[in-house]
Amino acid sequence: MINYNPKDWFFFLFRFPKADTFRKLLPLMIGVSFYSGLIAYLELNHLNLAESNYIRNVGLMHGVLGFVISLLLVFRTNTAYDRWWEGRKIWGSLTNTSRNLAIMLQAMLEEEADRKFFRQTIPSYAFALKNLLRENEDFHEIDPVLDLKKERHLPNQIAACIYTKVNELHTDGKLSATQLLALDTELRALTNHCGACERIKNTPIPFTYSVFIKKFIFFFVMTLPIGWVFSMGYFVIPVVVLILYALASLELIAEEIENPFGTDANDLPIDQICHNIRKHVGELLDEPLNAPVTIVSAE
Repeated sequence: MINYNPKDWFFFLFRFPKADTFRKLLPLMIGVSFYSGLIAYLELNHLNLAESNYIRNVGLMHGVLGFVISLLLVFRTNTAYDRWWEGRKIWGSLTNTSRNLAIMLQAMLEEEADRKFFRQTIPSYAFALKNLLRENEDFHEIDPVLDLKKERHLPNQIAACIYTKVNELHTDGKLSATQLLALDTELRALTNHCGACERIKNTPIPFTYSVFIKKFIFFFVMTLPIGWVFSMGYFVIPVVVLILYALASLELIAEEIENPFGTDANDLPIDQICHNIRKHVGELLDEPLNAPVTIVSAE
């Protein structure tokens, strides 16, 4: 059963964090409110358009255009959320792949030096992928024992180092052919995860499509006071501002989450995922788990 606390509503309604769309749209909403007030003042007091059926009927087109813009925003939001969720699934798979590698290597390797190498390189792959996606050349989170060239693809370099080490272990007789084949599946998955993330990052939503929606919202909202002022008077001001807030917020949310690998508040918690990978891999490869397991039966 879900515990419902009414205070949560007040917390979300009256608190405006940095990522909240209300704070980002506030200057625009203030400008639109003054614009709506000016249109209402001119039409009601100076232009004497109250008897004009043509101007009064301008609002009829908003019914049709509102349906069209709703479809566009639904498609835009769903597309952006699909990219965000796919990115989350990829990083979840990367976490599982890292754990699987650590579990198998812990069982296969006996020497501490070999386990230490993978304890350093497996988490470094996650941090290198994060830096690649964010176009960040911060190397302090990647283990300095790796001789990496900054101008080259970092995840590929680390994957190559891991493959080279695994091949050396097989050549030295520390890994059997069956073990090498089992590790190969997980090692290839690392590169697959990297390629999937790059596909999302390097294939953004078409720029023309995003610009068109923004222009559509702008002209839709700016024409609302012209026809609605006769039936709503000065109450058209808060109504137009509310409609602007609803439509523009959806566009802002979609724009923010369509690239889920950044550092915005609504992006994926990649930093936390990377540190969890380092923690779990370190725990698994810290020392061999060769202690006998005692099973106590309940009588």
